[in-house]
Amino acid sequence: MSTAKFEEGRLMQVLVAPIVSEKATMVAEKSNAVTFKVLQDATKPEIKAAVELMFKVEVKGVSVVNTKGKTKRYGKSVGRRDNVRKAYVTLQPGQELNLSGEAA
Repeated sequence: MSTAKFEEGRLMQVLVAPIVSEKATMVAEKSNAVTFKVLQDATKPEIKAAVELMFKVEVKGVSVVNTKGKTKRYGKSVGRRDNVRKAYVTLQPGQELNLSGEAA
């Protein structure tokens, strides 16, 4: 595992939340990949190390997408959604991730 390069406290913060959407589910079924919302400054090696550390699985690769936050109006006031960095984490064949929170 490649956790030696990063401190554990930082790795625990890198993954913000799993993304559960139709697209994320389709990607998961098609290419054995899980989708996470990650910190803006998270790097691919950090994301890989964090997933391997937290879920005890082998990661094949990490793809990252930056999405700009949209400007939204609520009545008269104008607000902005946060920028989002998404990570598609592809797992090695035969590896499985249990996001439902049950003990494996």
